[in-house]
Amino acid sequence: MSHDSSPVSPIFRIDVAADASPPTPAGIGQEAVVGLLRELLVAQQRQNKLLEELLQQGVATQKQRAAELQQWKEANPHLARACRRAAETLSRVQTKFLENMTVEVADQEEPLLDGEFMLNEFVDRFGPRLAHLNGVLQVLAQLGSGVPNQ
Repeated sequence: MSHDSSPVSPIFRIDVAADASPPTPAGIGQEAVVGLLRELLVAQQRQNKLLEELLQQGVATQKQRAAELQQWKEANPHLARACRRAAETLSRVQTKFLENMTVEVADQEEPLLDGEFMLNEFVDRFGPRLAHLNGVLQVLAQLGSGVPNQ
């Protein structure tokens, strides 16, 4: 086995003296490390500024939507009240649907655990209906929120 006698510079300098500074990669001086840290700080500050702008934009959009929704409710008070009543009714329907679904799961536990076919049938049977019901209920609840039920 032969040894290559070409000089190899170490990647890290290890100094065991008591007053030694922390080891730095070979070829990088303290000024370079400080420069890199400053660049990281500037980048972090820029990222923070961008996040603040993004947050402000999101808040402004949300306020605008809330104002538009309130205007719609004021322009359509009868329809807003009807949406509230419909949401309350659909909420009771959703509760009954969930009760039936949980009974079905309890009754069919073994087949659901054992067979992919039964699980697929269950999801096909209940999944789309539940998703659509949730979507409709969410829209009606939003349009009817904050409106007194008369």
